Amino acid sequence: MQIRHYLPSILLISLIFTSFIFVSGCGLFQGSSASEPVQSPQSGVANKPVAIYHDFEDVLVPEELTIIKDRTVVVSTPGFRSGILSLRGRVESNSLYNFFSINMEKDNWEVLSRIKGPETTIMVFQKATRCAVIAIREEQIYTYVEIGIAPTLRAVSETPISSGTLNDGTF
Repeated sequence: MQIRHYLPSILLISLIFTSFIFVSGCGLFQGSSASEPVQSPQSGVANKPVAIYHDFEDVLVPEELTIIKDRTVVVSTPGFRSGILSLRGRVESNSLYNFFSINMEKDNWEVLSRIKGPETTIMVFQKATRCAVIAIREEQIYTYVEIGIAPTLRAVSETPISSGTLNDGTF
């Protein structure tokens, strides 16, 4: 019978303890920059980054996206890397559109075109010697992203022709 006497006190202590845990835990969910790891002010230790550079050193990708290896082709040559990076994740397509719009411009890509459809979004960017196309396709379970990087035609035409080629029209 003594338990009934202590029950209101136990409930009050539990409520205060739960409130304390909730209020102190709210600081754990602060936002962070998409391109840099967050430093904890007390410890100076970096938290896990929210975005990383995969195969292309100037195309930032949200870390929620994972690479689809059998649909990814990246070709590396001295001084240049091109190909198609295929990714998927459980990320909303609008947030991916905003992410790539902001971060591609931060990495000095010039916006050429953006097409937003109900299920597919296509974004086209350009640098001096390269072009990037990002396609975002939302499906039931996953959102798929394909990032294609290729040399521009201007960069290809500026490549020196071998000395064995004749330019007078003869073969």
